[in-house]
Amino acid sequence: MAKDNKKRPLWLAMEEKILDLGSQDVSDSSLEATIQRIAGDLDGEGYNVSCHGGNLMQLRWAVDKMRSAGKSMLGDLNAVIAGFTLDDVADPYAVTTSLLDDIGTTWPELRDPARRPEVIKAVEQAKLGLLIAKAKGMDGDLGIRLLIGEGVDGATITSSMEITDEKLAEVKETIKKELAERARVTGLLEKVADKSEEEKIRFLFDNEVTEALIIEMMQVDQGAIDGVKKAMEEELKEKQRLAEEEAERKRKEAEGPSLEDISADDMTFYIDSIREIMEFSDVEQEIRTMCEQSSIPKALVDIAVSDSDKLDELEKNAQG
Repeated sequence: MAKDNKKRPLWLAMEEKILDLGSQDVSDSSLEATIQRIAGDLDGEGYNVSCHGGNLMQLRWAVDKMRSAGKSMLGDLNAVIAGFTLDDVADPYAVTTSLLDDIGTTWPELRDPARRPEVIKAVEQAKLGLLIAKAKGMDGDLGIRLLIGEGVDGATITSSMEITDEKLAEVKETIKKELAERARVTGLLEKVADKSEEEKIRFLFDNEVTEALIIEMMQVDQGAIDGVKKAMEEELKEKQRLAEEEAERKRKEAEGPSLEDISADDMTFYIDSIREIMEFSDVEQEIRTMCEQSSIPKALVDIAVSDSDKLDELEKNAQG
């Protein structure tokens, strides 16, 4: 049990002095001098012991108890607390009750309601130390997250983890965003509560939820995720294939029929139209644009801009 900067209860201040005593200090020949020395030290710390009969008697009883038990109360208490694991101190109040049941036979005075808060405080301090030790051994920001999640105050986190206030604020902001995302996903799942597992996963993917969060919040395995992804990939490929086919159809439609498919009357009409257009411009791109606007087949336009003399031949053939 460690000292703090605030004035401790008198019983605890006495026990801290007794903790440092050796067997020679409490031998018959040294006992009275030791008691007077401790009383004087406590007086110097602001406790009225030497001139207060009741307090001095309390000190004598505490030293006598240490002599009869062969060990100090705090030494015994600290040894038990030092053996705790993080799991042991998950609930400081419950573990304090168990602890006092364990050593209360030797130290029944620790069961006094006035002393229990100090024991709980010691257990909580032990828990904090174990949490910090665990946090320091974790990768990245996981240790900082652990301490934040356990409600450790910011000053303790920054000092124990040797980070800046800015870093702590950054991690807290990240956690805040993650919580907001979980809230969003909860809302999304409510919208598809009556759907199948596959449909829910698809819906979350469509709403840009990460795989990791889907697994966590839906409690599904990676196999379920991979199955949906594979199905979605196949559907996407099919959609892409159909889109490409449609684009090709529209392209061909825009280009118009091939030369072989143009009737004689249409051929004559298209060639006359091309000649009129070419009277306005001899720039290929302009010719192509005007021909496209006039729905003239691309096969004829290609001939017009590359070998316009061939139009006469095509026209002659069309006229028989």
